Amino acid sequence: MVKRQAWHEVATHLVDVAMGRVPAQVVIRNGQWVNVHTREVIPHTDIAITHGRIAYIGPDAAYCIGASTQVIDAKGRYLVPGLLDAHMHVESSMCTVTEYVRAVIPHGTTGFFADPHEIANVLGLAGVRLMVDEALTMPINVFVQVPSCVPSAPGLETPGATLTPADVAEAMQWQGIIGLGEMMNFPAVFNNDVNMHAEMAATMQARKTVGGHYANPDLGRPFHAYLAGGPADDHEGTTEKDAIERARRGMRPMLRLGSAWFDVAAQVTAITEKKLDPRGFILCTDDVHAGTLVNEGHMDRVLRHAVGLGLDPLIAIQMMTLNTAQHFGVDRDLGSLAPGRYADLVLTTDLRNFTAELVIAAGEIVADSGKLLIDLPPYPYPAPMQQTVKLGRAAQPDDFQLRAAPNEARTRLTAHVIGIIENQAPTRHVTTNLPVVNGIVQPDPTQDIARLALVERHRATGDVVNGFVQGFGFNTPCAVAATVAHDSHHLLVVGTDTADMALAVNTLEKVGRGVVVVRQGKIIALVELPIAGLMSTERAEIVAAKSSRMVEAMWECGCELNNAYMQLSLLGLVVIPELRISDLGLVDVTQFRHIPVVE
Repeated sequence: MVKRQAWHEVATHLVDVAMGRVPAQVVIRNGQWVNVHTREVIPHTDIAITHGRIAYIGPDAAYCIGASTQVIDAKGRYLVPGLLDAHMHVESSMCTVTEYVRAVIPHGTTGFFADPHEIANVLGLAGVRLMVDEALTMPINVFVQVPSCVPSAPGLETPGATLTPADVAEAMQWQGIIGLGEMMNFPAVFNNDVNMHAEMAATMQARKTVGGHYANPDLGRPFHAYLAGGPADDHEGTTEKDAIERARRGMRPMLRLGSAWFDVAAQVTAITEKKLDPRGFILCTDDVHAGTLVNEGHMDRVLRHAVGLGLDPLIAIQMMTLNTAQHFGVDRDLGSLAPGRYADLVLTTDLRNFTAELVIAAGEIVADSGKLLIDLPPYPYPAPMQQTVKLGRAAQPDDFQLRAAPNEARTRLTAHVIGIIENQAPTRHVTTNLPVVNGIVQPDPTQDIARLALVERHRATGDVVNGFVQGFGFNTPCAVAATVAHDSHHLLVVGTDTADMALAVNTLEKVGRGVVVVRQGKIIALVELPIAGLMSTERAEIVAAKSSRMVEAMWECGCELNNAYMQLSLLGLVVIPELRISDLGLVDVTQFRHIPVVE
């Protein structure tokens, strides 16, 4: 691969090629230039490339061709800037950075901005550093944000590690760091928490971007105070009003399409119907697992989805290229096809039904017709980072029974139940009555209410917190368990049968980590995730096959959710309303306090 060098280091070479004094290393001929600066398509365009950057773009670059120049005939295809993902978590793919890159390059992605707060909650700053170092070896642009909230909500959960303002300030000086990860603890911002503001101050002093996460429907004073605190973007909007109010105040709404978060449709009308200027908007994925990446796509999937909702293809491309690059202050290097920028581009015949036919990164062809053409050797993760799941003891079926208070005579109790919302990250706070049998509070299949439990996995305490969840649709004895539980990443298990729940938990303890589906006493799907209990050491296509099987196995248990695994993994995320579970109990996120499961 061509080594990426700073513009000033190669500027004289670019000038010589543009002047015709020396030949280009690569010339692309006869393309249609998708110009995201002016939002137009310019036919009969050539691109001359040297040292991984664009020296000339315009009509007839024949004068840049020499005896050793590689000439690529675009054959009238569109020349599109390499696609960028503005907000995502590598760990959600269940792959390493290397394998994520392997999966997305054939789909036209040439850069992404990763917040590794998942691994940070398990391994702290050392885990972040490892991902940064891996990112720096990649052939495409992989930028890393320093996680801001580890834990996401102090006092409401216990992670495996913590990050301090001093850690954030230190990491801001590392090569490859682009800014601060999503500021999830929004109450801490509008209540002027010293630590959260210190992290944002360190980011601003480093002249980097503060990521946002305002998962609160209240657009009153807390919203305005949050913006005044410093976050510059937000991917947690779920309504048109969310997008409009953010954009009006200079905050960039990031409209996400992940494996389970479908928030573009509700917000894109701010552009398509209300006609707001699209330059203030960005498209992203947030959380996408390997099955989606390999089988359906990455930002190309988002592009097709947005266009299908009525968004002009040129606007959609602009939102995931130039808008993103400008937001993070890297538009002098990427985000458009223009002189001096990295030669990161995609050739395609159709902007509406976009498919990455040829992918070029830093002037080198890296994928053709969906096939990766470069070698990506596995990145070594130290053994201690593959030994992080510590449960302390074997699980028993009665660990997953919620007992009523002693001497409780009532046969039904009022319960607070987490209600899943299809294709969205927020949950509902469901209040209902559940039966009590022999002192044990029972789930209720007639209300689609199953058992839910969180098993402490960082300190081997053996503690189990029980609750209930509505919406999985399970109609058979089954259980699903995972060591992926945003953000503190304890072990979550949901099910209809306590014996299956115990088997699921003990299976993960035996293999050390991962996701498992158990049905009627048998293991029917397993994804091993040795790295921090979050990521696999296997190739992306293998992880994709296993994760796809995991989704299918949940369907076999009666679950009809689009992506139930993603829904499960967020049940412990105590910074997204309305109700979540943590190792310290049930959390009402609208009030940021613990509440009893039954009363």
